Amino acid sequence: MSDTVLRMSGVTKRFRGVTALDDVSFEVRPGEVHAICGENGAGKTTLMEILSGVHPHGTFEGTITFEGREMRFRSLADSEAEGIVIVHQELAVVPQLSIAENLFLGHEMTRFGLVDEERTFALASELMARVGLHESPATRVSELGIGKQQLVEIAKALAKDVRLLILDEPTAALGRADSDRLMALVDRLRSHGITCVLISHKLQEVLDVADRITVLRDGASVETMHRDDPDTDEGRIIRAMVGRPLDDLFPPREPDIGDELFRLENWTVHHPSDPQRVVIHDVTLRVHAGEIVGIAGLMGAGRTELALSIFGRSYGSVVTGSAFKRGEEIELRTIREAIAHGIAYAPEDRRQDGLNLLASVQTGISSVALGRLAHRGLVDGIRERKVAEAYRYKMNIKTPSVGAATATLSGGNQQKIVLSKWIFSNPDVLILDEPTRGIDVGAKYEIYGLINELAAQGKAIIVISSELPEVIGLSDRIYTVADGRVTAEVARADATQELLMRHMMVTR
Repeated sequence: MSDTVLRMSGVTKRFRGVTALDDVSFEVRPGEVHAICGENGAGKTTLMEILSGVHPHGTFEGTITFEGREMRFRSLADSEAEGIVIVHQELAVVPQLSIAENLFLGHEMTRFGLVDEERTFALASELMARVGLHESPATRVSELGIGKQQLVEIAKALAKDVRLLILDEPTAALGRADSDRLMALVDRLRSHGITCVLISHKLQEVLDVADRITVLRDGASVETMHRDDPDTDEGRIIRAMVGRPLDDLFPPREPDIGDELFRLENWTVHHPSDPQRVVIHDVTLRVHAGEIVGIAGLMGAGRTELALSIFGRSYGSVVTGSAFKRGEEIELRTIREAIAHGIAYAPEDRRQDGLNLLASVQTGISSVALGRLAHRGLVDGIRERKVAEAYRYKMNIKTPSVGAATATLSGGNQQKIVLSKWIFSNPDVLILDEPTRGIDVGAKYEIYGLINELAAQGKAIIVISSELPEVIGLSDRIYTVADGRVTAEVARADATQELLMRHMMVTR
């Protein structure tokens, strides 16, 4: 057997004159897990989309050789026919269909022209067992958490007789437990001879599971390292990614905390479709001017539900309790009312809830505060463009122009647009839900610096994060949440991952 199952040589790809990949070469050995790391916009996803036929042969320079044969994929179907399957960061499941229906969508098991449900369910059960999914095949995907939906996507790949599995940020939206289960599955698939290419910003995850690691920077391949090399560690990967050492993952900050700016008292939220079910129980919390407050909790603890209920009751059928700003009670009955009171919310799912992907970068940045750009009821396009250009520079948004469609940007740059639009609205209270989800270490450092800068301006910042080092590194105080309840309030000086986890796992 050849010692190389995949070879991509001299790959160059341009979009509207912008070079996304520049003479990239990349090799994968049979049965290995090969990680690709790099900053947002480095070209990782573009390289994998070329490999999987999303960008067809003829739209790029270079060659692809798979299992000893040169490939000229014209479509995703072509690559899948050869056993190359990509699982994207943004899941492609159909929530309204069952697990079994999702697994065979587009290549249904039929008999006499009708779907053979018995065979479909039997094969679905086998595939689900392989990925550790123990639900009924008839279960609707909408009833599953994100972690299990990710397993459905991998089971779909196995249904296509996958030989090379590409996982693009598979754990970006997952909590620690789901991430660990998914990485254990990748390890099992390797033991069964399935080769895997893993794109991830979680460097410890990469070091735990990958055999080799290739780093891309600015569209070029700069280094391939073996996990077992003595000098392979997070520091080496970061230096290769950003071209410089990052001695401290968090920018230095001297807090200047003022008076209380925002407070919740006895905040209780009932489930949107089941008013008898209480999701958030009697929460009381406060944030001061210039303070960064972290909220830590396991997936399902109620962190996002709490944030959405504050932001104009975007979540919940019944919301009770009181909200105060600078000591005066305020009403937060609608999103418009929340924004009018200077409260902003950057959501966890930027693509689904935070952006219009068809809109331009310019429109995305200005969308929340068009009134600031209007003259006699009309938006001043010149001022709007100047604002967008200013944020493009300030936030280091990598885009060919502010007129480019938001959908064409990398995930990290899309996140910067979400943050830009809310910062432009000039809020007093900014709630950031997983602000660095799916973002590389270099871009994280930039966003951390921006959060510090906003706090220095006297704004009250609430950061929700599933990454405990991030919560500890950013926050002045931390609230832990479990089962929709605040279980502890911890000062930064006292915060450790072990202590926070203990409070996060408190049950009734």
